[in-house]
Amino acid sequence: MLEASLSGVLKTVLIVLLVYFGLKILLRFFGPLLLKYFIKKMGKKFESQFNQQFGGQQQTRKQEKGKVTIDKKPKSGKGSNKNVGEYIDYEEID
Repeated sequence: MLEASLSGVLKTVLIVLLVYFGLKILLRFFGPLLLKYFIKKMGKKFESQFNQQFGGQQQTRKQEKGKVTIDKKPKSGKGSNKNVGEYIDYEEID
């Protein structure tokens, strides 16, 4: 039967600790750079999905330089309803 020697166990524990602390230090320095890269990549992905879903309306309306266009707001059929009831002023009683 094989027995673990004390020096072999200590080497293994030291290697594991060295790898753990080494990765911890590397992630402290390179973690923000990796995070920024992935956030930028996901932002581009969301932007492309948005443009596909809504047809990229902002990009299709390229105006010529010097040309002025006025987009009018569509009239909404919903007006304010004046017959909503009367206003009652009240005071709180302690």
